[in-house]
Amino acid sequence: MAGGPWKSTGYIDNGLSLGYFQIKPVPASSDDVPYVIGAQYNHRPDLLAYDLYDTPKLWWIFAQRNMDVIEDPIYDFEAGVEIRLPNTAAVKSQLG
Repeated sequence: MAGGPWKSTGYIDNGLSLGYFQIKPVPASSDDVPYVIGAQYNHRPDLLAYDLYDTPKLWWIFAQRNMDVIEDPIYDFEAGVEIRLPNTAAVKSQLG
């Protein structure tokens, strides 16, 4: 199929696409804080990211830092699960 599955959608590659998602590593650090996910954040990493980092867009940091605990970034983000929280200042300095 020439043009791929989007040929019939009218999609035109005009250079304005977002590009590919590139994972930014969130390495373990000695100043990471252990944290037990509270009921108010059950399945809502975006709410915790907003409360900690002032933006819900950094929800993925919890999944990246806790890959041994969180396989599914939404459904494994459950009340009672202990994760490690990266230091707020370190996150902001790494991401700019």
